[in-house]
Amino acid sequence: MSTPPSTSLFGRGSWTEAQRVTSVLRKETVGGALLLVGAAIALIWANSPWGEAYETLRDTEVGPASLHLNLSLGTWAADGLLAIFFFVAGLELKREFVAGDLREPARAALPIAAAVGGMAVPALFFVLFNLNGAEGALRGWAIPSATDIAFALAVLAVISTHLPSALRTFLLTLAVVDDLLAIVVIAIFYTEELSLGFLALTLVPLVLFGFLVQKRIRSWWLLLPLAALTWVFMHESGIHATVAGVLLAFAVPVVRSEASGGPDAGPGLAEHFEHRIRPLSAGVAVPVFAFFSAGVAVGGLDGLGESLGDSIAIGIMVGLVAGKAIGITGATWLVSRFTRAQLDENLGWPDVIGLALLGGMGFTVSLLITELAYGAESESYDHAKVGILFGTLTAALLAAVILRLRNRRYKQMYAAETSDVDRDGIPDAWDTVDDRAAHEPGRHAGPPPGSTYGGAPLGDEQDAPPPAYETVDDEADHDPGWEGGRPPGRTVGPSAEG
Repeated sequence: MSTPPSTSLFGRGSWTEAQRVTSVLRKETVGGALLLVGAAIALIWANSPWGEAYETLRDTEVGPASLHLNLSLGTWAADGLLAIFFFVAGLELKREFVAGDLREPARAALPIAAAVGGMAVPALFFVLFNLNGAEGALRGWAIPSATDIAFALAVLAVISTHLPSALRTFLLTLAVVDDLLAIVVIAIFYTEELSLGFLALTLVPLVLFGFLVQKRIRSWWLLLPLAALTWVFMHESGIHATVAGVLLAFAVPVVRSEASGGPDAGPGLAEHFEHRIRPLSAGVAVPVFAFFSAGVAVGGLDGLGESLGDSIAIGIMVGLVAGKAIGITGATWLVSRFTRAQLDENLGWPDVIGLALLGGMGFTVSLLITELAYGAESESYDHAKVGILFGTLTAALLAAVILRLRNRRYKQMYAAETSDVDRDGIPDAWDTVDDRAAHEPGRHAGPPPGSTYGGAPLGDEQDAPPPAYETVDDEADHDPGWEGGRPPGRTVGPSAEG
């Protein structure tokens, strides 16, 4: 007899993690809706007769010139607001690997492999389509490698699919790992000039910030100025300022100190910060960035056709749709092929492909990399944005079709994950012990219906106390020749008469 696999791909995680992920995704879904609204307003405005007013607003410069911070509103949104977004992503990632389910290497392998595959294959497709493209076109190789969790959740909300908790957790973790890899790519490949002096200065407020949070000091009047200084020095160093958000997040402790009761005493400082700042990230930072970045004047049908025919746009669209689907699905298959892990028995490869297509919605970070690769005033920049919009839309439509076709199965899994027979607040999928007697003091102590009768083993009913459930003898209704007697295991709650 063969040894069963030690790990189930997309298996259900812990109840604590499932609760936390549900709360996180609820906030991100609202943020995704706001993101869509912001992007739609930008597109409509940029292509209206008042399009110049949109460009004027986006390019309006504010900030102190003496500190080299006289930036346009669009740049403030990309460099400043997205630093908040990456701070939250860094908190989420650190928590997952320190205190979440991903602290187990077997569970962490899949989302990491899927994120790597979901970045490498789209980048390869883009390069193949632009090998003989215009000069500088290859600088955008990383554009189709990103995943926008807010956009993906907005699509899930629109199609109203009951995605199981394991798939939702995987999607969130995939997007967070993807964001971290994207910030590494930005720091390494999109830094044109590096000032070592300012980079060294960045360490001063960063270390002080880390010292204070390690002491569990959460006073905003101390932490915010240090975070702002870290951001300013990182910006001046030449490395994209959003990297500061990730570094600050990694300095925040995840678990409580022993003086505060230790890990079992409740959520740590990282989760506290995440709870406070995520609404600002999802509800303000990302939608405002989308508003300032998504507005592209396509120039009518002729201009749209020209943009869609450009090799940059084609490479992005193919990368977001085919590249993401092949990369994430292929990485998942490789994990299952070369380890003892197998797909959860309730899921199939169509579910993996549907999730992989959701990963093809690379809106926010893709727009950021586009600006870094081509500059905000170039024709390639506009073509790339059209490719991002159409690639994201195509991936969303294909994912919606596949996931809706699987929704009947998802509803069954959702029902199993929300059933709580003993009403102890933990669904039976995570708590298989029927402890109703502990939660209903007025009940006769009895185990789940069907295994015993009144607390005594079946066959010893005469020695049992009054049963906790009224037995129902209805077999005669279905079998007229039956002689009577209690059908084993058939019970209901207390009768309406009693």
